[in-house]
Amino acid sequence: MTTKTIEQSIEIEAPASTAYNVWTQFELFPHFMEGVHEVRQKDDRHLHWCAEVGGKVEEWDAEITEQIPDKRIAWRSQGGATNAGVVTFHRLSDDRCRVMLQLEYEPATFGEKIGDVLGVLSRRVSGDLKRFKEFTAARRATLD
Repeated sequence: MTTKTIEQSIEIEAPASTAYNVWTQFELFPHFMEGVHEVRQKDDRHLHWCAEVGGKVEEWDAEITEQIPDKRIAWRSQGGATNAGVVTFHRLSDDRCRVMLQLEYEPATFGEKIGDVLGVLSRRVSGDLKRFKEFTAARRATLD
């Protein structure tokens, strides 16, 4: 199978530490990630996902392979939808940061391959980052 990569970033009106703290509340992912039904944190390094992939609901586990507070978090899937990635948080100023996402995945089914050609996942990731920006702003407003 061929591994594909998506790289996208977004600037957020929040400190990098705030964006990191919101991102690492994994069980909140369904609030801003399209197609994600549930993310359950099993322990410090393992997550269980339930999401729509290529038009069908799939479940899989993921392992956090690297975590540097306020800077970086990397993962890889264990079974199910093959994916891995890293999210980094870059300070731009005291109240602004850039969130960069690199996602590697393997489209497996015919539907996933067609979706890949049409850029479906790339648009989904872009939308997820925009919703994350809005979600972070809303969370930050309740904390200030």
